[in-house]
Amino acid sequence: MNAVNGTHSNGESENEDIVIVGGSLGGLFAGVALKCHGYNTTILERTNQFLLENQGAGVVAGGDTIEFFEKYDRTGKPVAVPSYKRLYLNQKGDIIHEKVNRQNMTSWDLLYYLLRANYDRVDSAYLEGGKLPDKRPSDGTVNYRYGCTVTNIVDEGSRVRVHFKRKIEDGSEVDESLTTRLVIAADGPSSTIRSILEPSVKRNYAGYVVIRGTVPELEASQKALEVFRERFCFFHGPGIQNLTYTIAGENGNTSPGHRLLNFVWYANFPDGSEELERIMTDKDGRRRKVTIPPGMITWDAWEMLKSKASDKLPPQMAEMAHKSKNPFVQCITDVTSPQNFYMDSKVVLIGDALAGFRPHTVASTSQAAFDVMGLVEWLDGNIDRRQYVKQTMQYARLVQSRGVHIGNRSQFESLPIEDYIEDRNMMSIPRRDLVYPDWTAEGLDSM
Repeated sequence: MNAVNGTHSNGESENEDIVIVGGSLGGLFAGVALKCHGYNTTILERTNQFLLENQGAGVVAGGDTIEFFEKYDRTGKPVAVPSYKRLYLNQKGDIIHEKVNRQNMTSWDLLYYLLRANYDRVDSAYLEGGKLPDKRPSDGTVNYRYGCTVTNIVDEGSRVRVHFKRKIEDGSEVDESLTTRLVIAADGPSSTIRSILEPSVKRNYAGYVVIRGTVPELEASQKALEVFRERFCFFHGPGIQNLTYTIAGENGNTSPGHRLLNFVWYANFPDGSEELERIMTDKDGRRRKVTIPPGMITWDAWEMLKSKASDKLPPQMAEMAHKSKNPFVQCITDVTSPQNFYMDSKVVLIGDALAGFRPHTVASTSQAAFDVMGLVEWLDGNIDRRQYVKQTMQYARLVQSRGVHIGNRSQFESLPIEDYIEDRNMMSIPRRDLVYPDWTAEGLDSM
């Protein structure tokens, strides 16, 4: 692996065939799949270095995520921890409903480092139990470029020019550009590419936040382990939803005793409220718009949230909040692009850049994997453009809408537990079994 000016590469090309904007999971899904199909790619990532290790944000590995790794992973490393039951607690911590239900749970950092290994052969401790992937003559060239912030894209007829600022070693920035026949926008729910193409589409706050954190499995009480270990455990209360489950531990360790318990706690904070401002202002006094990163929440804001946990959550879930050492907070938002192709099909939005699902859907990662697998099918000529647009846009529209529906019911209505169970069951329907209402196809024939 070469490292030059923030670039990791296994091959150099003056004009790469495909430019991927965003080097997180969606961009890496695209890079890995395209590499395996022989396409040359450059990933433009705005951060200046590797993303932090062992931050442990939990991810539900849906069917399309698992399918992607079955198709393209060459490490052989287990990607998920199984969850065998779905439980619901009351505020006292008693189990009020349980159902046998197999799900796969993983973590953001494990997915990231497995994808990096598959894309540009980045070695890491996350590969323990697996292997560094082999090089194959049929692979496309890869180029992962750090410190690249896209500023504009310009249609130049048969190609698109991507303008970006690149940070260099002394901290200054230089203006650069690449031309390409296809730009894949995988730059998340605050997508720069989408904002250039659809300036009227905004990311809107939904009125509540999600507080996330992890606790090592061996630091949890026996009472907590009974409901969280290899379980998907829920609680619903007025203005609150909490779910907690087991994910891979340090460096992606999936062995019992070495894993993490991941808690996801939704809590209402009205826009403009004093409490929201307090939570979303970090240790440096900066008011963050969407995310307080791990380690940046203020002491007093976290003490306030822990007090709320003690008052409002079942004791096992309150325990997770009190024992978490590196929590982070995200505002829940809604955003959907009206289409996914632009500039005569030379620019395509995928994953969160296309539709930012609320986390209740547990589908954001799978959406990116699904979009990418379909994109490769289109590029290889196995499906036509119309089919690709239909399958990705209908899925994006339906799941985004359902996320708003079940999120608002959970946070702003008081319903019988059976209703919340029904909502969760609806979101567990495999993608292949979804029935799409007519409205999800409106206007797609003209795209």
